[in-house]
Amino acid sequence: MRLHNKKGGIIAEINMIPLIDVSLILLIIFMVITPFLVQSQILVTLPKASTGTKGGDENVLKVQLAADGAMTVDGRRVKFGGLEKELRLRFGRSYKKTVLVEADKAVPVERVVAVFDTAKKLGAGKIGIAVKAED
Repeated sequence: MRLHNKKGGIIAEINMIPLIDVSLILLIIFMVITPFLVQSQILVTLPKASTGTKGGDENVLKVQLAADGAMTVDGRRVKFGGLEKELRLRFGRSYKKTVLVEADKAVPVERVVAVFDTAKKLGAGKIGIAVKAED
């Protein structure tokens, strides 16, 4: 259907509906993919244990320590000096204070103990360490 103005010329309009549809589809795709990208930020090689049990992941604050010294708290990269501030922020928002430390087997024990100490000082109820089950 062509629209004409009073002078007889064609009125050209840009149809915005396809542009909005494509934008919303891209937004939904990015919203679905983002948690998967954030979840795997650093590579941690967990030590093996034969007595490890599978725990629930609900309301658990994960602290990852990589062999190169990188640290993340629930997928957010933090420096070791800012760990206390980050844990304080996370504990304020959650009602369960369970901390799970995923430390690479090459990380010194002193760093893991420092994370435990900081979490306990801030009121963590349960503290655990992640291990890989032996085959």
